[in-house]
Amino acid sequence: MVSNSINGMSPYSDSDLERFVYEPAKRSGRTEFMRDRARVIHSASLRRLGAKTQVAVPGENDFQRTRLTHSLEVAQIGRELGDSLGADPDLLDTSCLSHDLGHPPFGHNGEGALALLAETCGGFEGNAQSFRLLTRLEAKTLSSDGRSVGLNLSRASLDAVTKYPWGKSEGVRKYGVYEDDLEIFTWMRSSTPMMKRCIEAQIMDWSDDVSYSVHDLEDALVAGQLSIAQFEADLPLLHQVMRVSYGIDVSESDARDALLRLQKLSCWPAHYDGTHKSLARVKDLTSQLIGRFVLSAELETRKIHGDGKLTRYSADLEVPMEQRIEVGLLKSVAGHYLISADFAQDRYAKQRVVISQLVEALYESAPATLDSIFLEDWHRAGTDAQRLRVVIDQIASLTDPGAYALHARLIS
Repeated sequence: MVSNSINGMSPYSDSDLERFVYEPAKRSGRTEFMRDRARVIHSASLRRLGAKTQVAVPGENDFQRTRLTHSLEVAQIGRELGDSLGADPDLLDTSCLSHDLGHPPFGHNGEGALALLAETCGGFEGNAQSFRLLTRLEAKTLSSDGRSVGLNLSRASLDAVTKYPWGKSEGVRKYGVYEDDLEIFTWMRSSTPMMKRCIEAQIMDWSDDVSYSVHDLEDALVAGQLSIAQFEADLPLLHQVMRVSYGIDVSESDARDALLRLQKLSCWPAHYDGTHKSLARVKDLTSQLIGRFVLSAELETRKIHGDGKLTRYSADLEVPMEQRIEVGLLKSVAGHYLISADFAQDRYAKQRVVISQLVEALYESAPATLDSIFLEDWHRAGTDAQRLRVVIDQIASLTDPGAYALHARLIS
């Protein structure tokens, strides 16, 4: 019997700890979730996030975050929130570190471009690509017939990464698995409530929202891309972004009340002028906002579900509506002033051209131009759709600089 507790009884079952391919531990003293966390930390996919867009272009300045630093911050938040509720902290680390692995170069702009180009082979979605990386594309474990099963994480860890536990269907924008990855997905979801997320996945999702809502604001202030004094006058526009881009269907009055609550916080800055004192105040704002949003979820969840260890499907994460609206408002700040800003549109258009030309050029020149790790999949592919999927997999794995470099090599 495998264990997930070094000391004392674990709230996780043997089924939670099972791997698709059995792999005995190499040494004693490690839980199954420690092993999962280590596999993600040592993965190539995690390393690549260091040169993938969060909001700012990697290398644009020396302060703003990349997908990797964002993932590390999400993991810190999720680990502590999960631990406070009785979930395994290493499991939460694994989930949070893995949540953005499937993001292609150029962030959500690259994701949208690949989604259009991959329609004939089943689409492209960052969360489904994360699952594909963890269960197929990352090199670690092989099945008895020689097929890659990726990092071969435990059932509970894979489930905790799955923000959208369903496949693509008509009218569904977000989904968590491609059709040709259903074997391990079905194994992972055995005996789980249909289309319901485990509490660890819910904690990961809230930690992600908290992290980028707060940190994107901090980055934008330091980079001089917005002024806090603008928020009141622009509230109707921010409210529209909340509703249209983030699906937070609340009234403008609700959004205004949220802004007023935030403005009353002792750490809320009147402005940012680039001084050390001003930066310290912004960092205090970041810290207090994260504490506010995490503590509210912890207290509300405990109030509803009690003091026991809350794991898997024993409870849901409960977040007060006031804090959901506050986080939504802060997310809309980045959405309005950065992501939808006029200055970014020309860059987005050029990035989409790079992605489109890469797909066409790589498909036409394959297999000669494919990375060696994708060659076996290419030779095994029996249809044009399957071959296109291999090309999409390679392009999605690229960093932002890697995409430009490959484009220069193939199209020059």
